[in-house]
Amino acid sequence: MNEASKTMTARDLARLIGVSQSAVSRAFTPGASISEDLRQRILAAAQRFGYRPNVIASILSRQKSDIIALVVSDLRNPYYPGLLERLSRSLQARGLQCLLFNIAPGSDVRQQLMALRQYHVDALVVISATVLSAEEIVLAAEGRRVVLVNRIAPEARLTTVSCDNAHGARAIADHFHALGRRRAAFVAGLTGTVVSLQRQNAFVTRLAELGMTLTASIGAGEYSYEAGYRAGLELGRAGGTDAVFFANDILALGGLDALREGCGVRVPEDIAVAGFDDIPMANWPHYSLTTYRQPIDELVGRILDVISGGDATPALHLLEGDMVVRRSTTPPV
Repeated sequence: MNEASKTMTARDLARLIGVSQSAVSRAFTPGASISEDLRQRILAAAQRFGYRPNVIASILSRQKSDIIALVVSDLRNPYYPGLLERLSRSLQARGLQCLLFNIAPGSDVRQQLMALRQYHVDALVVISATVLSAEEIVLAAEGRRVVLVNRIAPEARLTTVSCDNAHGARAIADHFHALGRRRAAFVAGLTGTVVSLQRQNAFVTRLAELGMTLTASIGAGEYSYEAGYRAGLELGRAGGTDAVFFANDILALGGLDALREGCGVRVPEDIAVAGFDDIPMANWPHYSLTTYRQPIDELVGRILDVISGGDATPALHLLEGDMVVRRSTTPPV
């Protein structure tokens, strides 16, 4: 069997061209210390002899894998795929790869989190709207760096990067008040989650400060179009509300269709509607939804800073977004 016909190892290539095995490894490692002439010589020989580096073996031979685990729990929500797409592209631009763990609804959360311990990853980014136990996340991490996104767990001393949900909810209440609306409702998604409670508490508190009335507080049960539609029907049939804040955009889109088509309510003339996130569909002409835009680029940048930073001290990073006013609250002039 000749040299080119067998599976070639780094040791084989090093012997053929008279260099050390470590030199071959450094030639294929971005940023490694090796002269450019030697790197090019090794790369040319690798192409000539058909050598391909064993990525898995390389990972196992060093402490860092350059792989980041992304733990998500609600890919049905259009906000999360957009965030994941930008985050994964940014990680790849830094020479890092992603390993996606989807905690599907109804699955054994503990079992899936424990599966993380089988993989050699450098850090965990937990992007979850559901109630995942902070203690179980810490256990699954096994000492690796953890970043929670839009989730606060002070009891576990984990770093959080989050949109300032309270600021956004207050901004929506202020917007309703400026429009002359005085009887507002709130529609939650997953009740009991930190994100939903932050938005609800800040909104309700601000209504009271402004002398407005909370006409209804509905727990839709999930962040979905169908749940928003059911809540919209309930509000439209009950009447007595002139503004409604849905806890996120996909709820609000369902609510808009229910109010307009299911109840014959004029939006925004009879009732102003606002959401939260600013997903792409919010800007579709049929909806033109007023919403609070999450600062995705800033969130991604801060996540990357935390992952790559030397200081692992737990911290809370709150980032403000922006009000985006559209026709669901302000009729065209």
